[in-house]
Amino acid sequence: MSQPSHLPYGGIATFARALAVQPDGDWRAFAAVLGIPYDIALGFRPGARFAPRALREASLRYTPPFSGLDGRVRLDPAQSPDPLIVDAGDVILPSLEPELARGRITQAARQVKARCRVPVFLGGDHSVTYPLLRAFHDIPELHVIQLDAHLDFTDTRNDTRYSNSSPFRRACEDLPNLVHITTFGLRGLRFDAEAVAAARARGHTLVPMEQVESQFQTLLESMPAHRPVYLSIDVDAFDPAVLPGTSSPEPDGLTYALTMRLIREVVRRHQVVALDVVELAPNLDPTGRSELLAARLIMETLAEVFGTGAHHAGA
Repeated sequence: MSQPSHLPYGGIATFARALAVQPDGDWRAFAAVLGIPYDIALGFRPGARFAPRALREASLRYTPPFSGLDGRVRLDPAQSPDPLIVDAGDVILPSLEPELARGRITQAARQVKARCRVPVFLGGDHSVTYPLLRAFHDIPELHVIQLDAHLDFTDTRNDTRYSNSSPFRRACEDLPNLVHITTFGLRGLRFDAEAVAAARARGHTLVPMEQVESQFQTLLESMPAHRPVYLSIDVDAFDPAVLPGTSSPEPDGLTYALTMRLIREVVRRHQVVALDVVELAPNLDPTGRSELLAARLIMETLAEVFGTGAHHAGA
């Protein structure tokens, strides 16, 4: 029997060469990847529907176990009786039935959540975070930490309430257990004043890009420790010189190093219950570096969570 290819350009592209499973199958794992190839809620350049596949292909560059310059092995399979990562495939989505799509996204997210400790959701545009968060309705005192150039708390845009500008507004209306949102990296010229006022009135923490480095540790310390955190990463949080493949890039964003510092602090202080990565548009970056960076971000985040959070109760 031939061995699976270890070359990043060979073999079948599951995420990090993980075992392929069904969301409702008979499996358990530390982490599970679920793709949501959906971008009909975008207001600018499309392409995020292609991100789950691109991230899977890019992830073949980063298959565990692996070690850094310090020699510490990260994501070592010997540390866990269950698989570290499985790939639950993509949600099967109707092309032009957004309400049906949201229902299917929530259902699949609940199935994956019941079978792993840390679901990883590959968007898709940011509108998918609303139906994903509905799968976490049963977690008391849920916090969201959002890395994003934009607030995404608009009530309506172009006469729709479910665009990628509104996922957190809809989630707050729908989920009484969602107690707080902290958004890091805000910047740009196109802000909805009503959305900013509504988020501040609800007590959310809004951190402009110029304050991220000076304030993020203080802000994370101000949250109650060891609370469940849903981490939502819109890749336009990054500076477009670092990650150009996104629908609505904004100058002067996060570096990779600063992003990982922030994520490490989140993991160290809180319990990450899920991660989503959204708004990657690989068609807008012919170099392929955008998906490579995003795939590495997912792998490093899982390594941090696994290294510090494997003691948390699993499914």
